[in-house]
Amino acid sequence: MLIERIYDEDLAQASYFIGCQRLGEAIVVDARRDVAPYLELAAANGMKITAVTETHIHADYLSGTRELAAATGAAIYVSGEGGTDWQYGFEGTRMFDGDAITIGNLTIKALHTPGHTPEHLSFLVTDGAFSDQAGYLLSGDFVFAGDLGRPDLLDEAAGGVDTRFEGARQMFASLRDKFLTLPDYVQVHPGHGAGSACGKALGAIPSSTVGYERLYAWWGPYLAANDEQAFINELLDGQPEAHAYFARMKKQNKQGPAVMGPREPLAEIPATDVTSRLETGKATFVDTRGVADLHKGTVPGALHIPAGGKTASFGAWAVDPESENTRPLILLTADQAQAHAVRDALARVGIDDVAGFVSSLDGLPQAAPATISATDLDPFDTAMVLDVRSRTEHAAGHIPGSHQLHGGRALWNLDQLPSDGTIVAYCASGMRSSIVGNALRNAGYDVVELEGAYPAWAAAHAS
Repeated sequence: MLIERIYDEDLAQASYFIGCQRLGEAIVVDARRDVAPYLELAAANGMKITAVTETHIHADYLSGTRELAAATGAAIYVSGEGGTDWQYGFEGTRMFDGDAITIGNLTIKALHTPGHTPEHLSFLVTDGAFSDQAGYLLSGDFVFAGDLGRPDLLDEAAGGVDTRFEGARQMFASLRDKFLTLPDYVQVHPGHGAGSACGKALGAIPSSTVGYERLYAWWGPYLAANDEQAFINELLDGQPEAHAYFARMKKQNKQGPAVMGPREPLAEIPATDVTSRLETGKATFVDTRGVADLHKGTVPGALHIPAGGKTASFGAWAVDPESENTRPLILLTADQAQAHAVRDALARVGIDDVAGFVSSLDGLPQAAPATISATDLDPFDTAMVLDVRSRTEHAAGHIPGSHQLHGGRALWNLDQLPSDGTIVAYCASGMRSSIVGNALRNAGYDVVELEGAYPAWAAAHAS
């Protein structure tokens, strides 16, 4: 058996390629939408991808299940659990608790493990060439290393009302009746790692075991004592804010994401053509450089989506592809390779309309985004000081009188912002406030960014 973890550092998301080396066939679990890594892995190992499946209807990225099936002809398998409200809207074999996919010597058995979502499946993998007992669990967003999938996202991202409590009860039951009945030696391979918003305290290690989680995860003592209510209280306490784009992901993944198919290489667009498209409202300019470079000057009206790191997440903060004002994106990148990397990252969150790229600002109109120093902030006439950090960061220390609105929710909560006057935006480093600031300027708001971010203000006001 071959098992490979394909990890997206941006979204802290793991997918899995599992192959039968005897038969030369493979299955992919929780594929992302830019499918080249799976095709390359199959080719390198002389395998054909014959099946593709996913653990649940994802909220944090756009599933590549349909994309990979279209590229390979693989059969699709998805959950049929969860009741009528949580049925997939596209074709594929429905899997229920106990159902299995067989590929050569391999058996991939579905376990219904609701809690994070009602339809959630985990997959118990048996390598028949080695043993008749399962040795691996692909746990999706059920069990992470040191944590559990959050049960409140249906409230946060799918319009649910107090579904978190039933989800937490289901999580307790799934742990008790499914996870803890497995042998301690079973290896656990989760769908996310540290940095994901699908839990509150995910570990950075890529895998664990049933026995290790039983003994050392925070939830272990509650299960050992059969204390459901205390478990629920701790599970729901302190969950991070969900990004607003999660609602769009949930809806599209349930219906079935659009299949992109083969994409043409991005071309570099001449500066005169870029200027014409911008002037006629036929494109949106995206600056992918760091904050320091962007603050020296960028195209007026540009969005800021930094390349590398959290490109997909930040892209989904700045662009809503469902908005009637959305236009094709022109990327400022170092070269075509970086433009393709940015395009791939944006595709993972359903931002597909990229027209091309430029590799410099030469010949384009330029202006520096408005900024203000920490020492000039106090006497400045501002309509709002906007803290785009998380609730926990704000609670740990903030500019007095500032309004906290998570950067990933800003464009979807414009009713919280003043329609007139100047907004001063800040975060911990300047990156998030630059992303949000440029997005809000693009939406018609007057935004000034705080130079040096919150640390500069704190230093200027230290007693």
